[in-house]
Amino acid sequence: MIWLSPTRLWLLLGVLGLAAGYALLQRRRSRYTVRFTNLRLLDRVAPQRPAWRRHVPAGLFLAMLALLVVGFARPTAEVRVPRERATVMVAVDVSTSMLAGDVEPDRLTAAKEAARRFVDGLPDEFNVGLVAFAGSAAVLVPPDTDREALDEGIDRLVEGATGVQGTAIGEAINTSLGAVKALDGEAAKDPPPARIVLLSDGANTSGMDPMEAATDAVAMDVPVHTIAFGTASGYVDRGGRPIQVPVDGQTLDEVARETGGQFHEADSAKELRAVYDDIGSSVGYRTKRQDVSARFIGLSLVFALGAAAGSMRWFSRLP
Repeated sequence: MIWLSPTRLWLLLGVLGLAAGYALLQRRRSRYTVRFTNLRLLDRVAPQRPAWRRHVPAGLFLAMLALLVVGFARPTAEVRVPRERATVMVAVDVSTSMLAGDVEPDRLTAAKEAARRFVDGLPDEFNVGLVAFAGSAAVLVPPDTDREALDEGIDRLVEGATGVQGTAIGEAINTSLGAVKALDGEAAKDPPPARIVLLSDGANTSGMDPMEAATDAVAMDVPVHTIAFGTASGYVDRGGRPIQVPVDGQTLDEVARETGGQFHEADSAKELRAVYDDIGSSVGYRTKRQDVSARFIGLSLVFALGAAAGSMRWFSRLP
């Protein structure tokens, strides 16, 4: 924790002085009580009470003062806050290989469920768009805050949705960047903070070179987070003939490295959900140093109320 006005913490010495003075007064009071020899009269004028009660209000009062001093010194801490005017493009592979059943019930269905959960976890004010890609790429849902439209778009993620077979990772990135630039009237000249989250199970087989698209993403300062989803034993059934479709994440790894994003591998629906959760924590929020003095001042008020309540309850007076 960092204080903006650390010299004010010297006032804590005053609080320590009050604590020491209180302890000294209690010691003198104890000595005076011992010198009072008429114990029967002492019991009438000063009936015995649990010793700890009389110290509680004073302790709470001193704690209140200490917290007020700390708050007065203006402490700051790093807190997670939602990104402002942020845009997230979710790109999902819908090629035939995504029908492989190595992930229950199949890769594409698991990817859709995880994408829906990922979007639900983002701040409501985020603009979120959806891109489907196979041999080409298409924007299914332009970036917007309308989550119902996005949910319907995720339902439309089906094999062959783009009409061309293959895996066009570069086209998916390029299409996502285009959607970011078309967000509003300002986006073309002043693009908003944006991220692309791209899921696929294979290497690029058609369309634009992924590294060329990655260079464009770097120019727009848009990190691309990639997910290689599936296992090495995946296959699809075509007319009773199994076709091997092992996951290949090399291209996805290179794209993430080039753009400053994160590369993840997931071979189960559970792992994919965890990956999306991890990405969401970095995409949806940023760390910012803020003044947190209100925390200490608020807690000091609680202690002040406790001191007042204890004093009135046990001694019928305010401290």
